[in-house]
Amino acid sequence: MSEPFDLTATPVHLGLGATAEPLHGFSWDPSFFEPYAERTASDGDEGRLVSMFSFDAPWAQWEQHPHGSELVICTAGRASLIQEVDGEQHTVVIRAGEAVINPPGVWHTVDVAGLTTMVFITSGRGTRHRPR
Repeated sequence: MSEPFDLTATPVHLGLGATAEPLHGFSWDPSFFEPYAERTASDGDEGRLVSMFSFDAPWAQWEQHPHGSELVICTAGRASLIQEVDGEQHTVVIRAGEAVINPPGVWHTVDVAGLTTMVFITSGRGTRHRPR
């Protein structure tokens, strides 16, 4: 039987065959992330990372997922998701209980108005970042 865990500290990898693996001890540090990416590489573009973050300041970077869509769910607060499509920026405001999709290859960043919590279901293979 599974024990509850804190999704903000322990993301989950959704893999082929409808598997779900909690990533205990997860860190965005390359010392964790590189072995994770290697271990799940056989899932290809179908592998997904489910993570949840709370933040109260705008993101300092842009992000892009070239190989798959990302589902973004706001669970608390309010966020302005800024997507760059064909060189033009579009802002989508989401509130608790609402969601938006970042299509493959779309650069995106987030501004928030106060403390906001969001869940991300990401096709992360090849994710890229750039300064904002």
